[in-house]
Amino acid sequence: MKEKIMASCGGVVIYKNKALILYYKNKRGSGWVLPKGKAEFKENHKEAALREVLEETGSKARIIKSLGKTQYNFQRGSITFIKSVYWFLMTADSFYCKPQAEENFSDGGFYKQHEAYHLLKYQDEKELLRRAFNEYIQIKHSKG
Repeated sequence: MKEKIMASCGGVVIYKNKALILYYKNKRGSGWVLPKGKAEFKENHKEAALREVLEETGSKARIIKSLGKTQYNFQRGSITFIKSVYWFLMTADSFYCKPQAEENFSDGGFYKQHEAYHLLKYQDEKELLRRAFNEYIQIKHSKG
């Protein structure tokens, strides 16, 4: 059995107390997810996360802070993939969202925290969303 290590970067994008999520459907399944993707050559985690959010959603976001990383494994044939995702709390300037059809995203938009939480497919992304909103609220309150 072979192992392959992968890294992606993404964001929890919040605008006016709503989070940006995407709906995908491909041959392996479907569901609502947070925007994320692989870093390109010579790209740092922040650059990759901002580019992926822009490419997948059309949303021009800016980073507020790092949210750390999540890690999970999945199997394809005889290969075990070990994937780390570096996450950032981000904010946008509008509710604009145009899901990237080329990446099998057919829907997307900004949803209230509880709506997004229940729509998201993966438990680690649900927990990340909850933590991101807590951070976002603390930062907003500290600024007055």
